[in-house]
Amino acid sequence: MSGLEVRRDGAATWLTLNRPEALNALDQATKDDLVTALRDAADDRAVRAVALTGSGRAFCVGQDLRELEGTYREGRAPDFAGELERHYGPICRLLAEMPKPTVAVLNGVAAGAGVSLALACDLRLASTAARFRLAFAAIGLIPDAGSTWNLPRVVGLSRALEIALLGDWVEADQALQFGLVNRVWPEGDLERQAAATVAALATGPTLALARTKALFRDHLGADLAGALAGEAKAQAAAGSSRDHLEGVTAFLEKRPPRFQGA
Repeated sequence: MSGLEVRRDGAATWLTLNRPEALNALDQATKDDLVTALRDAADDRAVRAVALTGSGRAFCVGQDLRELEGTYREGRAPDFAGELERHYGPICRLLAEMPKPTVAVLNGVAAGAGVSLALACDLRLASTAARFRLAFAAIGLIPDAGSTWNLPRVVGLSRALEIALLGDWVEADQALQFGLVNRVWPEGDLERQAAATVAALATGPTLALARTKALFRDHLGADLAGALAGEAKAQAAAGSSRDHLEGVTAFLEKRPPRFQGA
């Protein structure tokens, strides 16, 4: 059985981590498949949104430590830097930087690098069954896969330090309060509500959404003058798109827009 299921739903690609017996822990094959699937989705112009979720009762509990047991038994440390460069870095950059919305659909437990993957997405939609633990400190490691950059920007520095240093579980309602997730639904409603949200993104003005997410991320480190200049350049490009013309026409004709992502 593959550790990653890939399916298309209209203009959206759904990637499901599919190792429920291991709580969707990430082994080598699953990480390889995830990098490939994300690159394919990023390059495919017909794909206009990407959702990442898990099978069973977990979203993802991070690296599969059992895969590294032999190395540890020999008294050696794994090649952390190499692994981050080969897999986790590309995965998180693809989720954050691809020119279309990315959504983490959090069906259950997220821990360690599973939290990092969710943080790399543009939006996080959760079930009431979801719970979160950064977990790195419990095994003497630092948060990685982009979480030291993403988490304080999502929840603020003080809350990020609390989550990272204390290692407490964050339940779904707390996660919503902290801003760690965007929306929470009852467990039985998550699939339907998340599918509707992802479908709405996939039929939206893809170029405008892509430029929006890029500007928000780029301008985290910009001054006001730089942000204004970036907006002006991006707005000129968005204003010349077919989707902009369709959006205005639909408004004037009092009908829903039919965006084509161009």
